[in-house]
Amino acid sequence: MRTVLVTGPGGAGRTTVAAATALAAARSGTRVTLLTSERLPGELAGVTVRRIDSAAHFRAELLAFQNRAGAALDLLGASRLDAEELTELPGAEQLALLSALREAAADEPGLLVVDLPPADRALAALALPEQLRRYLRRLLPPERQAARSLRPVLAQLAGVPMPAQWLYETAARWDLELAAVQAVIEDPGTTVRLVAEPGPAAAEALRTARLGIAVQRLALDAVVANRLLPAETPDPWLAGLVAQQRKHLDELAGEFPAVREVAHLGRDPRGDDDLERLDIGPGPVGAPAPQWNIEDRLAEDDVLVWRLPLPGAVKDGLSLVRRGDELLLTVGPFRRIAALPSALRRCTVTGAGLHDGVLEIRFAPDPELWPRGR
Repeated sequence: MRTVLVTGPGGAGRTTVAAATALAAARSGTRVTLLTSERLPGELAGVTVRRIDSAAHFRAELLAFQNRAGAALDLLGASRLDAEELTELPGAEQLALLSALREAAADEPGLLVVDLPPADRALAALALPEQLRRYLRRLLPPERQAARSLRPVLAQLAGVPMPAQWLYETAARWDLELAAVQAVIEDPGTTVRLVAEPGPAAAEALRTARLGIAVQRLALDAVVANRLLPAETPDPWLAGLVAQQRKHLDELAGEFPAVREVAHLGRDPRGDDDLERLDIGPGPVGAPAPQWNIEDRLAEDDVLVWRLPLPGAVKDGLSLVRRGDELLLTVGPFRRIAALPSALRRCTVTGAGLHDGVLEIRFAPDPELWPRGR
């Protein structure tokens, strides 16, 4: 299965591009599913459309959790909440998106097109599965369940009640669901497609999005330069806009490996015929996700170098913290906690440098942990 995640700056026509991508693939005979929360510009004949309803998902999940925790809530004298009084909270949209992505991918369509929110919110949502799974492992370690029979004794020794079994079971179910959606996001067949209307604001937003995609180690499919005006026009005012678009289009072509041009129809697309005229198919799979490789310089410099491609990163917005077997990486507005490869866990950090968009972190073997006679 291939998955195309469509996002970009707000108001650039993401939903239209996602719909046109899905329709073109369906017309070629591919089994296609489109996941969206927006109103579509056509019927999309041959495409299975799945709607994301964050309010309904929030109510269903909270009521289900309330039922599973019923015994504990009754002991506390809690008053149950009814579906009619529930209003979704901040963050519900991201969780509904992830749940819908997991369920749609389970049907294994030939192509899954996901109409994501604007890039900043989309990247935050795509980072959630890994983050939440880490929180669950820290707060409710699975190995603690092995001590179920000792829980009453431990409770007496500690003087505090131990977590109930239903809490561990809930955490295990959440972890399985998050692992499933994380597998879809990190699958080699998953790519991100950025949609923008060429201009000064869009260029900066695309650079920021590209950096966030690299931090999450996702593959960038292409940049879709949307709503391009005709190159030739007798109108001086339109000619100025065309010149500005072409200037920024040339800049994008110089910075991004794949830029696809989509002409302006002169109006908002209405119906499948207009979407087909845009001529936006899934296209070939783009460059693979950036690899965080370890370069062996033990013979020359007695170090291992972990190389992290971070296009567009600058030193002023970069922060690194080693915490046990993890690396806390902050790059501009993005933050990721990455597990160190096993070889680097037995090393100490000796320095780091940013060169041509690649962060190089140097590790020296710890004599007490490194195998003798390496």
